[in-house]
Amino acid sequence: MSVDLATVKRVARLARLAVSEEDAARMTGELNGILGFVEQLDEVDVTGVEPMTSVTPMAMKKRADVVTDGNKADAIVANAPATDRNFFQVPKVVE
Repeated sequence: MSVDLATVKRVARLARLAVSEEDAARMTGELNGILGFVEQLDEVDVTGVEPMTSVTPMAMKKRADVVTDGNKADAIVANAPATDRNFFQVPKVVE
């Protein structure tokens, strides 16, 4: 995959970046170099290689996947002008 000048200008416009003509030409070469490096990485055989989270072995910290109410209902409604059983009370609006 390669990037042409029109693609660089379009991406710059989408990103709301002001890019001069000479900067766009320079960026075209740089982006093509980056994409060429990514294509080289795609050629590497990684079968049997486990994904890593870090260069040093470590176990991921995990929490239990349970639903809770946060046990903070009293703190959440503490500054509300009107509450009823840990719910915010708002004036009734009828139009």
